[in-house]
Amino acid sequence: MSLSENAKKVLEARYLRRDDKGVVIETPEELFRRVAKGVSEAELIHGDSSSAHMWEERFYEMLSTLTFLPNSPTLMNAGTPLGQLSACFVLPVDDTIEDIFDAVKNMALIQRTGGGTGFSFSRLRPKGSVVSSTGGESSGPVSFMKIFDSATENIKQGGRRRGANMGVLRVDHPDILDFITAKLEEGELRNFNLSVGITDAFMEALERDGTYELIDPRSRGVSGSLRAKDVFEKITECAWRTGDPGVLFLDTINKAHPLRDLGEIESTNPCGELPLLPYESCNLASMNLSAVLDGKGESVDWENLGRLVRDGVRFLDDVIDVNRFPIPEIGSVTRGNRKLGLGVMGFAEMLIRLGISYNSDEAVDFADRLMSFIYDEAFRASMGLAEERGVFPNWERSAYARQGKRLRNATLTSIAPTGTISIIAGTTSGIEPLFALAYRRKNVLGGETLYEINPVFLGYCRILGLSPHDRFIRELLESGSISGVKGIPEDLIRLFATALDIPYEQHIRMQAAFQKHVDNSVSKTVNMPESVSVRDVKEAYLKAYGLGCKGVTVFRYGSRRQQVLEIGTDESAFEKEYFIKCDPEACRL
Repeated sequence: MSLSENAKKVLEARYLRRDDKGVVIETPEELFRRVAKGVSEAELIHGDSSSAHMWEERFYEMLSTLTFLPNSPTLMNAGTPLGQLSACFVLPVDDTIEDIFDAVKNMALIQRTGGGTGFSFSRLRPKGSVVSSTGGESSGPVSFMKIFDSATENIKQGGRRRGANMGVLRVDHPDILDFITAKLEEGELRNFNLSVGITDAFMEALERDGTYELIDPRSRGVSGSLRAKDVFEKITECAWRTGDPGVLFLDTINKAHPLRDLGEIESTNPCGELPLLPYESCNLASMNLSAVLDGKGESVDWENLGRLVRDGVRFLDDVIDVNRFPIPEIGSVTRGNRKLGLGVMGFAEMLIRLGISYNSDEAVDFADRLMSFIYDEAFRASMGLAEERGVFPNWERSAYARQGKRLRNATLTSIAPTGTISIIAGTTSGIEPLFALAYRRKNVLGGETLYEINPVFLGYCRILGLSPHDRFIRELLESGSISGVKGIPEDLIRLFATALDIPYEQHIRMQAAFQKHVDNSVSKTVNMPESVSVRDVKEAYLKAYGLGCKGVTVFRYGSRRQQVLEIGTDESAFEKEYFIKCDPEACRL
């Protein structure tokens, strides 16, 4: 196991166990052993101690080689008395004071164990509605969201990170304009990501430049109408200014959901990769794609990847059996459906090592082939587990039952952002392109700034014998990109294209290529340079809908005073030894 200095910092700050005085009492190796042992205890339910020991060793191998990492709560809590292992939850919010504050309480119980929560506020009556019990007027969904936000502000997940929420409001809710503009003032609802729940009816009205009806959730009657174009322009203008709101295509999500008989999906987890039913949770894990290349780094080791997928499905299925859920309703729904979210990280690094530019048709075609392979392997693995352990309890009410396909899990794949686990693994996050070749990760780990320079690119620098005093390196450290730097070959610029170098159309095409083979959803940020227009944001949302994405989020660089990733670093960061611990022989450049 080779951990970067940043990985060690993240592990110590968030994951390694501490005693009652706050002193770290666990090494990274012990963490991975704890997780492997804690999760493999599920094997005792279905087999014997020798089988459990065998899988413990396999799980430890996957974790300790940084080839496969589960979501943060599993790393934090597996093998501990707390034992809550899921990252993603959706809670219902119904239209009474009792229900609203029950949701706040349940959110607190989830977030203190490391989970993130999603809510649809679409069932709440609009602002100004009469409250029959008191004769007063309702303050509306946005007002109540501020209560959730305030509660989250004072809860630190698992004692180690602040909570996160997704807030969704249907586009046909009477308070939709208040919701769209809720984060225009920086600092408002700072613990929420916002997404407008877009319907096909709205998109049809938008296409014909017509109006659409607003529906009062209390009476289910029509309470007015709005011009779709005006609302869409307000969404895109606010997204251009602040990054919020994103959009969720609710009908696209529900048409693809294999459990439509159980109810309607109204919200997702905070980053959008898991559309979930009320009281449902899901556990995630990501495979490090940069670790499944052949020995020379010239092609994908498909056999090794297939084995990793199959064993990853088993790991996540075991997590469900050993999980300690924060409230009984969540345990019941989650065990009934047994949804998994197996995904990837290191995709951009894999492309670079294969000599493929992220900004190319070849990369989109490769993504299609890669994720198709992963989903097919996961599907077969779940069918095998169904034979061994039985189908998920709600299988008879699923689309799979109608197709005669026996599965252990209602869903299998998801693409998460992998923020901290990709730092631990020492690779690029999720399916994102390189954010920059040199950048600062701010407002993390209690305010500490982490400096990062892409290690694959550093391998190339070492081959050329470049130092931080070369003009070329100084320009890189300042701009975070080699685009436009004189004297750099065009093919190298294309290979190391960064998120802001890549057109938004390519970001969307890549997201759509993965979504074709992901039965949950894809967390992907469409990063845009500061110079883009509101029209570009509008076209990005329209393209995402047209290509079958389940949602989309854009972020225009510099649109917030505080943002996690900032381009550029300095020479001292380049000179630090831990940035140049990379093997140039592994770089196919």
